[in-house]
Amino acid sequence: MSHPLTRVLTLLELLQSHAGLTGAELADQLSTDVRTIRRYTAHLRELGIPVEAERGRYGGYRLARGYRMPPLVLSNDEALAVVLGLLAGEQLGMSTTAPAGAGALAKIERVLPDALRAPLAAMREALFFTASAVTAQAPETGILLALAQASRAGTTIGIGYRSRQQDETERDVDLYGVVFHSGRWYAVGYDHLRDALRTFRIDRITSATPRTGTFTVPDGFDPVAHLTANLGQGRYHWQVEVLIHGPLEEVARRLPRSAVTLTAQPSGALMRTQADRLDGTAHLLASLEWPFTIQRPDELREAVKELATRLVTAAERTAELS
Repeated sequence: MSHPLTRVLTLLELLQSHAGLTGAELADQLSTDVRTIRRYTAHLRELGIPVEAERGRYGGYRLARGYRMPPLVLSNDEALAVVLGLLAGEQLGMSTTAPAGAGALAKIERVLPDALRAPLAAMREALFFTASAVTAQAPETGILLALAQASRAGTTIGIGYRSRQQDETERDVDLYGVVFHSGRWYAVGYDHLRDALRTFRIDRITSATPRTGTFTVPDGFDPVAHLTANLGQGRYHWQVEVLIHGPLEEVARRLPRSAVTLTAQPSGALMRTQADRLDGTAHLLASLEWPFTIQRPDELREAVKELATRLVTAAERTAELS
């Protein structure tokens, strides 16, 4: 056979999995030569599969943009990743509409072989979540995608917005980012109508229309930090600042990004957060491996001392013999 079927199918799978590979890279993957790769791609074109070739130093082979190859080809790991993502999105409220997630799962299961369909069905039945979604109207897919595209392209977007009091306004926004937080979608950006930074619930955005204006996101702007700080204003009793004497990158990996903001300091990382109860903040600080200096409030010092006393008492307690 001039075109071994297994190698041609392997070539197709490689092209589906990568945006572009050179002839040398494909030849190395298939343990053959570049000339043979050219024959294999020609054979795929004969079968109606649009394989594009780009010449030059950075050229290579790729499937034509927008081409969808039936049937769906997924490895076991890839199928599990897709199913888990869909289940998590549905549970946590990340999905735009319920029928979309259910339909995607149904299509995936329909094309999977029996050997893989059964374990994934078992995963759906056995998987449980400790976090529940906030009851909120899911954003429209078209609006969510339009916002994301405007943010990425740096183009102003016009939105129709309905407030909590059901007042409707039209405004232009320079969108700095889209954030999913605690079961809801938010858009963060500069509001031309209010001449200030604003946060918008995306499920309250009724329309999204691209404008011709462009913008640049301010250097160092963090949409997540801005969102969490603004949502916390007026809701918490305590404003907390603690200097943690450890590397900023490592400290950041140990703390919930949605709950704290970190700023680099010469002697460590300055943590800012809000809290209703300081005993929870004391437990958070005690879980870290680095020393820290409490800057405010002074009441947090007492909460840490009380926790330290309880820990010492527990450490010295011995089991009573019956």
